[in-house]
Amino acid sequence: MASITFRSTAWLMSTLVAMLALLASTQASSTKYRKLKETNLVFYMQDYETGKNVTAVPIAGVNGTHSSVLNFGTVLVTDDALTEGIDRNSKQVGRAQGIYVNSALDGSDLHLLFSAVFTNEKYNGSTLEIQGADRFFLKRREVSVVSGTGYFRFARGFAILETAYLDLPTLNAIIKFNVTVLHY
Repeated sequence: MASITFRSTAWLMSTLVAMLALLASTQASSTKYRKLKETNLVFYMQDYETGKNVTAVPIAGVNGTHSSVLNFGTVLVTDDALTEGIDRNSKQVGRAQGIYVNSALDGSDLHLLFSAVFTNEKYNGSTLEIQGADRFFLKRREVSVVSGTGYFRFARGFAILETAYLDLPTLNAIIKFNVTVLHY
């Protein structure tokens, strides 16, 4: 009786090992032939806190201070147009939807966390998830692309940000994004 149990257990274990090996080889072969692509994008984020058609609004700040992007602790929600060119009226390719927080005691650093939701023909419905420290007083800075959906599924990469226009009295800005992502 003990030998039957041993044989049954041995047969079950060898079948399980064979199935796991088959599953591993199937997964390896399915990703083995998918080639990683690199995509480079350039777009402009139109960020307006004042004037006509405001796209960024402070929703929280430190008690006793005016909520402003320049004040530590201010949280803004954003729905900024992403355009092909620097002009606010140039062709729109998507929207930057998310939040940013002034995360530096001296007010010089924003933490960005938003989805670039594409609406143009080629990438319509696809997204890139962008986050990182935006030291906005520097001319050039870098943030991470941590994920994506649709055309950019499994994306990872970076974006170089350049201030194309900054008007501190009105708190309006245009930021050029030079994005490089790897995806399947």
